[in-house]
Amino acid sequence: MSETDQTDLTTARAVRIERFGGPDVIAVANIAVPELAPGEILVRMAVASINPVDWKIAEGKYPPLGEDKLPIVLGRDLSGTVVAVGASGGDAAIGDRVCAFIDTDRGAQSTLAVLKPGEAVAVPQAVGLDVAGAVPLAAMTAWQGVFDHGGLDAGQSILIHGAAGGVGHIAVQLAKWKGARVVATASEKDLDFVRSLGADVVVDYKNERFEDVASGLDMVFDTQGGETQDRSFAVLRKGGILVSTLDPNEQKAAEHDVRTVPRWHAQPDATALAQVIALIAAGSIVVTIAKRFPLEAVRDAQAYAQNEHPRGKVILTNGQA
Repeated sequence: MSETDQTDLTTARAVRIERFGGPDVIAVANIAVPELAPGEILVRMAVASINPVDWKIAEGKYPPLGEDKLPIVLGRDLSGTVVAVGASGGDAAIGDRVCAFIDTDRGAQSTLAVLKPGEAVAVPQAVGLDVAGAVPLAAMTAWQGVFDHGGLDAGQSILIHGAAGGVGHIAVQLAKWKGARVVATASEKDLDFVRSLGADVVVDYKNERFEDVASGLDMVFDTQGGETQDRSFAVLRKGGILVSTLDPNEQKAAEHDVRTVPRWHAQPDATALAQVIALIAAGSIVVTIAKRFPLEAVRDAQAYAQNEHPRGKVILTNGQA
């Protein structure tokens, strides 16, 4: 391993759970940093993102991670600076600014995180590490939902629910970048914000019915589920598609002669993430950070993200952003 001589690189502070349960199972603890395998790099985390998958994992409600995987370090995305490289470390060098969406075998909410070959995406100086750490999972959820699963293309139309949230506010901008017409739902306090993202029609979901202003759409991107999803099938054209981050109602889809995709989880995709970072650097996508918390206040950060319906993303910081 090649490393800097600034600090100890053998121990990290990390958000870890040893059992499933409520917020009390989440703790920040010292963990050992593993030796780097060939091609791996070690990153000093500047920012790690808070995402709904974090509390789902902590509660034992994320099927890919069962009790046999415990203890688990939480977090799926981060930004930071490379502080060590393994043998054959590829193009990475100490001091490089990077971000990544990592797999579930490691956690990103750690002061030091190991990235495997192909995971790191370079962060240009035009993009702050706070933004770069906020977006990877949310951006890939939006990208894969709207483009990979939904096939949205220029000239088509889409309804995006939860458009002011972490995933939603990126999805709106990606759809507009693609050249689609966007109808979006948000709360009254966020209507102007969502309009500023480029949405063509914004619906106050508490006081208006989106069915009254949308019909014949090519796609619905649903992050809400339940009644909102059930009502959404009616605004699609025949053969249109509803893509949800939750289980789709196949019976409703059949009744309206529209398509769905099976429930899916966003996957790391460094190529697509690099394109999103480039769009951010160019000013084509603006990322909103709702609130910053220090790593040690992770319980407060999760409670805020889970209960306050923040505008944009909630992040954990490690003194660099």
